[in-house]
Amino acid sequence: MKVLILKPSSLGDVVQALPVLRLIKQHLPASKIYWWIDTKLAPLLEGDPDLAGLVYFHRRRWAAPQHWPEIADSIRWMRQQAFDWVIDLQCLMRSGVFAWLANGRLTVGLDEPREGARGFYDLIVQRPSPQTHAVDWYLKTLSPLGVPAHWNFQWLPERPALAEAVRQKWPADGTQWIVLQPGARWLNKRWPAEYYAELLRQVSAHCPQMRFVVLGSDDERSLGEVIAGVAGPRCLDLTGKLSLPEMVEWLRRSELMVTNDTGPMHVAAALGKPVVALFGPTSPCRTGPYRQLEHILQLGLPCVPCLKSHCTHAKPLECLRALPPSVVVQAVMARLGSP
Repeated sequence: MKVLILKPSSLGDVVQALPVLRLIKQHLPASKIYWWIDTKLAPLLEGDPDLAGLVYFHRRRWAAPQHWPEIADSIRWMRQQAFDWVIDLQCLMRSGVFAWLANGRLTVGLDEPREGARGFYDLIVQRPSPQTHAVDWYLKTLSPLGVPAHWNFQWLPERPALAEAVRQKWPADGTQWIVLQPGARWLNKRWPAEYYAELLRQVSAHCPQMRFVVLGSDDERSLGEVIAGVAGPRCLDLTGKLSLPEMVEWLRRSELMVTNDTGPMHVAAALGKPVVALFGPTSPCRTGPYRQLEHILQLGLPCVPCLKSHCTHAKPLECLRALPPSVVVQAVMARLGSP
C-alpha cells in the first residue's frame, strides 16, 4: 500500500493533519506514506518515523517559468509511484490539480468550496457541521478508507537527539518555563507586545520560580525585545533564533503557552501542553487549539469574529487591545493551578 498525503502548509494546518498519518500507519504498518510539503515546513516532517519520504513543494521557486520543468519532474515521479490512495487535505486548486495528476487509484478530498478543488476527487468528505474542528474533519477522510480513528498514538514523536541538543545549547534543567508567542501572520491577530510584558511582570510576582521564553520568527524580533526588556535574566528571547524542530522541543519542555492565534499554538496543543490562547478576528471553533477551546480568551464584540486580515473597526484592534493583561493573568494562574 502506497499513500500520498497533500498538506503543504501552513504550520498549524500541517500539525492538525498529522493524526491522519499516524492512524493510517498504525492500521497499515507495511504501508509507505509520502507527504507533499512546502519546503519551508519540511524540517517539521523530515525524519518522521511514519513517513517513507517527502515530496517537496517549492512554492516560491516554482512561480518562475524557468523552474517549471521541475514541476513536471515532480509530477512524473508521483505518477511513477502508482499510489493506492491520494488524500488531499489542503483542498485548494493547486493541491487538487496535483492530487489529480498523481493519478492514484483513489483520490480523497474535503468538500471545501473554495477554488473548486473538490472536482478533482473520487471521494468527497463533507464537514459534519460548520463548527466542526479542522482536526475532526481531517479524520473523517479515514472512514471511507476503512481506517479506524482513535487517539492511541503520539501526535509529535519525541526526537531525543534534538532534545538533547536543545538542552546543551540552552541549559536550564529543572527550570519551569512559560512560553510566550506574541507574533502572528496577521498583524490584527497580535495581542500587544506591551501587554505580554505586563503579563510577564504580574505572573512573575505570583510565581517567582517561573521563567519565560519568547518565541517567534526573525521578523518578530522587535516583539521579543519589548517583552524581554522588562524581565532581564528571567526571560529568554529566542525570536528568530530557533529552527522549526527546535521550537517544537522548546514547547515540549514548557509548562504552559500563552499565544495568539498562530501555528505554534497548534504545536503546543498537539504536545498536550496547556494553552491560554488569545483570539481576536478569527473563529476558534474550527481552528482553535484542539481540545482546549475552553481556554480561549475572546471578547464578545459585535465585530468578532470578522475573519479579516485588516482591522476596519472604529477603534482599531479593539478586539485584542480591550483584553486587559489582568484577565490573561487570571487564566494563566488557573491553568498553573495557582491561586
